[in-house]
Order: sequence, then structure tokens, then C-alpha cells
Amino acid sequence: MPTAPSLRTPARLPLVAPSILSADFGALADDCRHAVECGADALHLDVMDGHFVPNLTMGPALCAGLSRALPGVLLDVHLMVSHPAMFVEPFAAAGAHHFTFHIEAVPGVQGVRDLVAAIHARGMTAGLAINPPTPFAAIEPVLSVPDMILVMSVNPGFSGQSFIESALETTRAVAGRLRSDQRLEMDGGISPANAARVREAGCDMLVAASAFFGRPRQERAGVIASLRG
Repeated sequence: MPTAPSLRTPARLPLVAPSILSADFGALADDCRHAVECGADALHLDVMDGHFVPNLTMGPALCAGLSRALPGVLLDVHLMVSHPAMFVEPFAAAGAHHFTFHIEAVPGVQGVRDLVAAIHARGMTAGLAINPPTPFAAIEPVLSVPDMILVMSVNPGFSGQSFIESALETTRAVAGRLRSDQRLEMDGGISPANAARVREAGCDMLVAASAFFGRPRQERAGVIASLRG
């Protein structure tokens, strides 16, 4: 497997990260290996606690299994949980490379700074996510703190939802404020049909779930090529 790309100095942009929430959990390692063979730059792990969002998905054990099966592949862990600080150590130990938490779960500049510092101390890059209903003002004071900003383009909880157009406005507001070593990711309803608009808004890391894993295997490399542009 290739060496995992760095979010700070990636070998190429935009990065494409299929979300394994839509993969075949009965053959997960094989499905994820095929995604990498199709050109994926990372694997996106949607972690949900049944409290912050109305769904319960995966945890550190699954991350550890993928880390063993696919060494060197960047594991982009997205924590949709009420208490993300509880999971920094478990996911670091499980081999996660990147850890994103939500501004809605950790409000306040100091809270964000402290959690980003804890994530960095465990050798991971840190991301900060914002949900569609949350105003840009909530994240604006801390845009410079994490390594990545994740703009949600669906209300988190389930894959297969329709793209929320207003997320592009938040994306444009964020894009002009980031350093060259910070990434801007979008997650939710992204497909080849809207990927160009997502990239034009400033995103340089695109997550796709059903648009990738929902297609026949022989079409998936083409999906990634279309997402990348």
C-alpha cells in the first residue's frame, strides 16, 4: 500500500475520501482495499454515538481492523458524538491518522483549542466540522486552529441524503480564510453531478458514500476520477 498522504502537504489535490458508511460491512476490508485501488486518497470513517446524531455506527475496533488490513492508508475519522474528547486516545491507539469533531459538540474557542492540542499530542491531525443549520459565526473565531474544516452538506446521521445547496455558501466563506496547509472538506450528498461546484467553492477534500460504494465495482474508479476533476 502507498504511504498515507499528509493533510498538510498532500501529494495531490483535491483529495477524495470514500465514506465506508456505505461500504459492504460483510466484506469491509476488501471493499475498502478496492476503493484505494480505484484511486482513493483516504478512507472516511463516520463515527456516530446515537446521541449527537440519531444513528449508531462504528468505533475504534473497526478502525483498528482497517489499520491492520490497509497499513499506510489515511484513516479520516469523523466523530459525530456528544463527547469527542473521550475518543481521542482510543482512536489514536486504533491507528487513526485524522480526527474531526463538531463545533456543535465543543463550543467555545478554548474548548476547541484544548481538544485540537490533545489530538495533536496523540500524533493525529485535527478537524473541526460544522452542520448545515449552524451559522458561520460559530466557527469563524477558530478557523485557524485545526488542520482541516469539514463543512457538512447534509444533516449528519445517515448516508444517501440529498445535498444541501446552502452548504456551498459556508464553504465559500471558509475557503478564503484558510492557510495553504489547511484542508477544506465537504461531506454529504456529493457525487459526480455536483463535485465541480463543490471544488469551485473551495473544497480540496471530497467525501462520497453512496455515490461511490453504491455503484458497481467496475464504475468506481470513474467515480473517483469525476470527483477529483
